[in-house]
Amino acid sequence: MKLTRRLFTIHSWLGLITGVFLILLGLSGSVLVFRHELDRLANHDLLMVKPSRPLSERSLTRCYQTITARYPNLDGIAWMNPNAGPTDAYDFRLYLNDARLFTYDLGLISLNPYTNTILREGKSSDFSPSFIEWLLQFHFSFQLGVPGAALAALFGLTMLGSLLTGLVVYRKIIWKVLCFRVRINRKNWRTISSDLHRVVGVWSLLLNAIIFFTGFWMNLFAFEAKTWKTEQIPTHPNTTMVLSADALLQKARQLMPDLKPSYVYLPTQPERKFRVNGPLEGQWALWGTGNLVSLDQQTGKLIQLRRLAALPIGDRLEATFFPLHVGNYGGLPVKMLYALIGLTPGLLAITGFLLWWRRARKSVPNASRKYVLVKST
Repeated sequence: MKLTRRLFTIHSWLGLITGVFLILLGLSGSVLVFRHELDRLANHDLLMVKPSRPLSERSLTRCYQTITARYPNLDGIAWMNPNAGPTDAYDFRLYLNDARLFTYDLGLISLNPYTNTILREGKSSDFSPSFIEWLLQFHFSFQLGVPGAALAALFGLTMLGSLLTGLVVYRKIIWKVLCFRVRINRKNWRTISSDLHRVVGVWSLLLNAIIFFTGFWMNLFAFEAKTWKTEQIPTHPNTTMVLSADALLQKARQLMPDLKPSYVYLPTQPERKFRVNGPLEGQWALWGTGNLVSLDQQTGKLIQLRRLAALPIGDRLEATFFPLHVGNYGGLPVKMLYALIGLTPGLLAITGFLLWWRRARKSVPNASRKYVLVKST
């Protein structure tokens, strides 16, 4: 009983401390589940291009050349939609570095692949390229650079701790909730908040635990001394690829014909390598990041060819962390579920606060009565 009470106290304080961040991270996460769809919806006219002529076999190379000319000191470039259709703009993530610790240097630029015209560009710390991009950077770093990414990871850990302590505290009602034997008592706000906290907490427990843990894991880089040091060193001038980006992409596809590219990294520094990630034909998107083709951008030499099936079980499991966190592995039903689950941390924070406030109010009169009795004697 004493252990349960102590865990209940820990559960309460973890919820109170992280409450505001639960709301912010949960709400932003719900929106980001549909970030590609929302971005396309909000910028439909801007990002819908008109095929003016057959797409050039050097379209990706031309985009790369335009970007490196505009940004002479880049850590790298990522082509975010290699599965773009004939009427879609090409979206590229820019890995910038202003040598300041409290700015996380990401940018976005979109180009018309037919005319090589820049349609939008800007830093992810600004609203100018896309509010969704700003929200994405806020979600994993609070717009506070590497320290913010470390802070987000810590909150992921404390949220996980809150879930686990709640699991022990409310363990006796878990089966009842899952069997629909617990109903929301609408007698007053106290009973409503109490029952909501338990029911929502139980039903969202597993998926929230997965989301919190994977978010923590993916931000572990922010605890590495090398990351903090590198972030404060200005990026060297670009060393552009000798071979064309299109030729390298074609070779990667030849080496792994069943690969469906979902991410293409275009290096601008000599120590980085050209690489393509994605699921295989017929493969569940949950496993997509485990497949990789990496090439030397100066010679075309194969650096690494990696198939998910050949990886150790630990690496295969880790390859699922990003899809499990963002919910992009099961189509619309899974995305809708993730968007709904994203609202539950905020609801749990609010109902948890109401429960704590009710107990705090009850303890004040009791304390006052004890003081009066002691004084009168």
